[in-house]
Amino acid sequence: MPEKPKKKKFKVAGGESLGDCLARMRAEGYAPVRRTERPVFTEKDGEKVVDYQEIIFEGKLTEE
Repeated sequence: MPEKPKKKKFKVAGGESLGDCLARMRAEGYAPVRRTERPVFTEKDGEKVVDYQEIIFEGKLTEE
């Protein structure tokens, strides 16, 4: 069986809560070590407007 990577990124999906994403991380055997937020822009009337914030957690493999 192939080994899991020591670090993995988890993006909070649309309609998913932060708690749901963290639970998904724990189910895969990872613990959160970093949270990153990145704005996602759309163009509206010739201007760039922040549409939403993309949230990404970096997980570290827990010892099993």
